[in-house]
Amino acid sequence: MGCASSLPDRNSARSGGLNSEVNNVSDSKNLRVKLVLLGDSGVGKSCIVLRFVRGQFDPTSKVTVGASFLSQTIALQDSTTVKFEIWDTAGQERYAALAPLYYRGAAVAVVVYDITSPESFNKAQYWVKELQKHGSPDIVMAFVGNKADLQEKREVPAQDGMDYAEKNGMFFIETSAKTADNINELFEVIAKRLPRPPPS
Repeated sequence: MGCASSLPDRNSARSGGLNSEVNNVSDSKNLRVKLVLLGDSGVGKSCIVLRFVRGQFDPTSKVTVGASFLSQTIALQDSTTVKFEIWDTAGQERYAALAPLYYRGAAVAVVVYDITSPESFNKAQYWVKELQKHGSPDIVMAFVGNKADLQEKREVPAQDGMDYAEKNGMFFIETSAKTADNINELFEVIAKRLPRPPPS
């Protein structure tokens, strides 16, 4: 289950696509950052992105193939704007080898698991270790338990997610792409945690 179109859209070519080294440059009031989503297949990465970018939720959507690209700009209270260039990676095992192409040079990584799936929680920890080894040293990481609307099927206690995130210097949040719970908050917290370039 995915929630977005499969391949990167035409905008990705214009923005420099995968190898865009200009992605995290900006002036101090207008930031442009590359954000990558990682996690097991079916945890709702595409649904989170679609809810954030388009305000939509599609329970029947297709699995992401490779990765898809979307962008969204938000404004913070201090009048800073942050344009997120979002790479939503496929969760299936066969695409795992492609993930470094997407997280290389990323300023932000959102690692997602499904609160009803302990396997997806383990996989999320695998991605955190990969990012710690191969991601940018100052990458902002978020650890996200999705499908918070499925409380009665919960198998991963919120405390486990919180403890793991704290140990690894990430912030933790539980979201529901279905009900839109905490989706905008997730991206706002990320935006506030981004390092700001000095005013020129």
